[in-house]
Amino acid sequence: MANYYNDNSELKFHLSHPLMQEIVRLKERNFSFKEEFDFAPLDHEDAIDSYDRVLEVVGEICGNIVAENAESIDAEGPEVIDGHVKYARGTEENIKALRQAGLMGMSLPYKYDGLNFPIVPYIMAADIVSRADAGFVNIWGLQDCAETINEFASEEQKQKYLPRVCAGDTMAMDLTEPDAGSDLQAVQLKATWSEEKQTWLLNGVKRFITNGDGEISLVLARSEPGTKDGRGLSMFIYDKLDGGVTVRRIEHKMGIIGSPTCELVFKDAPGELVGSRKMGLIKYVMALMNGARLGIAAQSVGLCEAAYRESIIYAKERMQFGKAIIKFPAVYEMLTNMKAKLDASRTLLYETARFVDMYKTYMHIAEERKLEKEERDEMKKYQRLADIYTPLVKGMASEYSNQLAYDAVQIHGGSGFMKDYPVERIYRDARITSIYEGTTQLQVVAAIRGVTTGAYLNQIRVYEAKQVSPQLEYLKRTLIILTEDYEQAVKQVTATNDNEFIDFHARRLVEMAGHIIMSYLLLLDTNRDEMFMKSTKNYIKFAKAEIKAHAEYIRTSELSDLGDFKMEL
Repeated sequence: MANYYNDNSELKFHLSHPLMQEIVRLKERNFSFKEEFDFAPLDHEDAIDSYDRVLEVVGEICGNIVAENAESIDAEGPEVIDGHVKYARGTEENIKALRQAGLMGMSLPYKYDGLNFPIVPYIMAADIVSRADAGFVNIWGLQDCAETINEFASEEQKQKYLPRVCAGDTMAMDLTEPDAGSDLQAVQLKATWSEEKQTWLLNGVKRFITNGDGEISLVLARSEPGTKDGRGLSMFIYDKLDGGVTVRRIEHKMGIIGSPTCELVFKDAPGELVGSRKMGLIKYVMALMNGARLGIAAQSVGLCEAAYRESIIYAKERMQFGKAIIKFPAVYEMLTNMKAKLDASRTLLYETARFVDMYKTYMHIAEERKLEKEERDEMKKYQRLADIYTPLVKGMASEYSNQLAYDAVQIHGGSGFMKDYPVERIYRDARITSIYEGTTQLQVVAAIRGVTTGAYLNQIRVYEAKQVSPQLEYLKRTLIILTEDYEQAVKQVTATNDNEFIDFHARRLVEMAGHIIMSYLLLLDTNRDEMFMKSTKNYIKFAKAEIKAHAEYIRTSELSDLGDFKMEL
């Protein structure tokens, strides 16, 4: 039987990262939960064993049920019946299997019937599910919306909704509208307080809502009459059991077909205010989106894994001119580069997840007691790192998922263009990853702060200071030289004090930082386990070519070049 966790030693490797010791200790409050909950781990080894066993279950379900249903779901898709979504048969089977295995609410606290897992093993599960079916992870993975309820809702709301998520209720985040896509400040769905019903009533239309007919939804709505910007928006919980929302239609999409993307009509739908009024976009959506972007990065890595594995299998079996095509340099170069990009994406994904784990765990501890100064400093440090790494990993991993899907179809040749092979579906599914939850261009807008403030460079110096074995020193030296190229490029661009010029080169600068960071992470992974040696060498070669090209482009750029580009418009 297939198991998408046991067949992937890279996942087990990242689960054993040294920082996991501290993450688990904090998450389990020095293992004091064992006194209150029978199933809480006794120590670190017990906790890791628990994560390992649960991920084995995820891997088994994904290998034998979710992956097997992927093609039929893609062909059948969901439909609207009487104003509500009916999932494809295979989707319903997938949800049932994961519910019965208790794999909902993985990261939620014990007291709400959750598993209290850190973000790392939860993201690992998302990685595995995405490899099996990237469309289905958009239904299962939206359980991370519950984190927003756990962070900002009242205790009464937590008690009401979080156990339902752990029991298997699906979720959605209703943000975008026909005239408010990425510009969420333009949201117009109205929230009005009803004295008669003693509740908020939601009225309007939402569009492009992933799993829009989920049982529990987080809705961004305008609660302050007369406002036109983000300061008039609040966050609400909508419970499908209360009624008031109908699905007008399901979008007819290129990919992720099994995941219903809905247009919703709210007509006096009851809503519960989350936290404080006016903080919906400013505070709560930002937290929600960061979690979603990490989830899309995991989806992207899972797609990379699927594309690479399908390509390896096909290249070994497909015979041309008397030999398997994997023996042709043009093909094996593509495969080695695919593997390097896959490993680079994954190591950045789990580095980011660890940063998120550290700061969010401290944040929850701060609700229970006053943090010591050292703890506050630690929380702030990891929050800053999570803030700059999240857009970086979402941007880089989603672009790589598109590249690997493209290469997978190319390796399959004409067969890859046919629905007979999974890569045709993988190619279509991958395309959305660099678009939704903020396009790559918007990720660059968020990530450029890490360049201009020196935050990426500071973290690169942290990696540079780490000891590696003598046999890896020459690779480290290459990265030190590339860092000098990056530093010089940043200085040249920022010295102009021209925001438009900085924006013009922003993607190049962010990618340069990303390549160096991913290279260092792979190098440090190789220092722990030689299985990454080939990917590290190949990725550093690739990174060197990309960084040198960007550096040369920037070196020969002038402010006047912007005028030349504008002349073309």
